[in-house]
Amino acid sequence: MKMRRSVLVLLLFLLFILEGTIMPWLLPNAWEMRIIPNLVFIVILFVTVYHHRHTALILGLTFGMLHDVVFYGRILGAHSFAMGVSAYLIGLIFQLPRAPLPLMMTVVLLGSLLEDSVLFAIYSVFNLSRVSYDWALLHHMLPTMLFHFAVALLLYVPLRKQIEQLKKETRKEEAA
Repeated sequence: MKMRRSVLVLLLFLLFILEGTIMPWLLPNAWEMRIIPNLVFIVILFVTVYHHRHTALILGLTFGMLHDVVFYGRILGAHSFAMGVSAYLIGLIFQLPRAPLPLMMTVVLLGSLLEDSVLFAIYSVFNLSRVSYDWALLHHMLPTMLFHFAVALLLYVPLRKQIEQLKKETRKEEAA
């Protein structure tokens, strides 16, 4: 089981590296300031539905803080809080052992919207964002949600299989 957890954390770290290095080259210049690819959060949403919400909370807090330190230096902890709380709340609502594709895509859309809304609220409270929620929803949140939806469609089958195997191994270890 330790091997599967290590592979999951290594995958998340690799996706974190891809977010900062390759994704800016793949996105067109016109979309660069509109779409914020958060590949790590997509995988964390899969973990919260197919494995457990507490694991997703810890991963969200950890990789969110990594996002804060490396990418966003304005407020430390904002992304950590948003990713952790969003993953946990989505896990409270959608804890299904075999969630079908349409439900998982709904989870990705709602999770992305929730995380962006929490970040918007944090930035608004500290006067770091002077735009209205309607404008941010239309120009940033919706394009990001659609991008996350497309990436989640690509990752659905391999991620679901790996996380289900991790859950089976966890059950076997707990039974022993």
